[in-house]
Amino acid sequence: MPNKIQADFSEPSIHIGISDKDRRVVCKGLSKLLADTYLLYLKTQNYHWNVTGKMFRPLHTLFEEQYKEMAKSVDEIAERIRTLGEFTPATLSGFLKVSSIKEETSIPSAEEMIHNLVQGNEAVVMAAREIISLTDDCEDDVTADLMVERMQIHEKNAWMLRSMLTSDRGH
Repeated sequence: MPNKIQADFSEPSIHIGISDKDRRVVCKGLSKLLADTYLLYLKTQNYHWNVTGKMFRPLHTLFEEQYKEMAKSVDEIAERIRTLGEFTPATLSGFLKVSSIKEETSIPSAEEMIHNLVQGNEAVVMAAREIISLTDDCEDDVTADLMVERMQIHEKNAWMLRSMLTSDRGH
């Protein structure tokens, strides 16, 4: 005798004022941002562990502050993707396919580390900026707010890192 009780295992539809199509487009952008942030997190933590030289202590400390903040942010980005109804990418191989940040396979000099992290932070800012233009079209203010926060943090990170590369000018 067949079972008359059938469970519906599909996710319920989402009614938050953003169309399914717009949510998918925003989530695609968020997935790239997640990949960029995660690769930058790994690179920053790698540099934290492996930095050497005269600037060891300040760089070791700065890199730790930055990677710890990024560890929290990847969770926020992933949870926003889930909130919008999509599954979150969660493999390093998947991240490497979509990230504009490349995996670090060597141990560069301290100065090269700083340059690489400036570029990585700027890449995250650009990814967030692209998402903001998508959120404007579909009035997704929550994602836009998250992108503004991410841009502020990564712009400041890039500034702090760039400041370590400039010579003292006395002003």
